[in-house]
Amino acid sequence: MTIRIARPSDAAILAAISIEVWLGTYIRRGVNAFFADYALSEFTAARFFALLENPKEHIWVSENEDGLDGFIRVSEGQVAPIADCSTTEISTLYVQPRHHGKGIGFQLLKLGLAFARQSGSTSVWLTTNSENAPAIGFYLRQGFEKVGTTDFRIQDQAYRNDVFKRVL
Repeated sequence: MTIRIARPSDAAILAAISIEVWLGTYIRRGVNAFFADYALSEFTAARFFALLENPKEHIWVSENEDGLDGFIRVSEGQVAPIADCSTTEISTLYVQPRHHGKGIGFQLLKLGLAFARQSGSTSVWLTTNSENAPAIGFYLRQGFEKVGTTDFRIQDQAYRNDVFKRVL
């Protein structure tokens, strides 16, 4: 496993991993048009290319001999949905399910936290689906604490997310 800064040429791969992980994590009983439309419009190469060009967005990827298997995105200047959080968000930490348990998420998170600390942030925050027990357990084991809840919205529908914070 190699961890490196994401390149513009990774944009389509980041979109594909995002679709795979997002659908696999949050869609439990079958993909309907509502969620398919969201995933296909949200997770695009063009959006990732724009993120990679934004100086407040930082993405690192995990790469194995065949290609990318995960990534972390750290966003600066983000207002948290809960008071007393910094403006540094762990926006995304996705690892392909077949690569879970190999330490990839841990290594990506470690790098993201080190970057936030070096950038002067005193803490980071993130959100995760309130029903995503594996992710919640992972973040708690990494020293995050639940500080509240918020809603993730797709059009007029709301989905409960937990907000976590970690002091650096």
